[in-house]
Amino acid sequence: MFVISVLYPLTPGTTFNLDYYVNSHVPLVKRLFEPMGQREARVFKGVSDGGAGTPTFGVIAELFFDDMESLMAALSAHGAETQADIPNFTDSIPVIQISEMLDL
Repeated sequence: MFVISVLYPLTPGTTFNLDYYVNSHVPLVKRLFEPMGQREARVFKGVSDGGAGTPTFGVIAELFFDDMESLMAALSAHGAETQADIPNFTDSIPVIQISEMLDL
């Protein structure tokens, strides 16, 4: 299983419209990526940095694909469209990482 993680850093003054993200951006991503092999999506809202302070990331999204080929095909076909929507909900610059999930 391969995962693309999109992490939205929280820095002083960062804005993030969670309502738009949940009700518009996530459905857009699902509509575009599910037909290309996305198996699951998970969204996490940061609540603490572990020391009861501001979390490092306000939101983390993870999209799961069976193989790297499907993931890369989805990004190639629709990555520009999903990236173009980011200014509609945040001024944060996301950190993106692709990982292989290990079976433990």
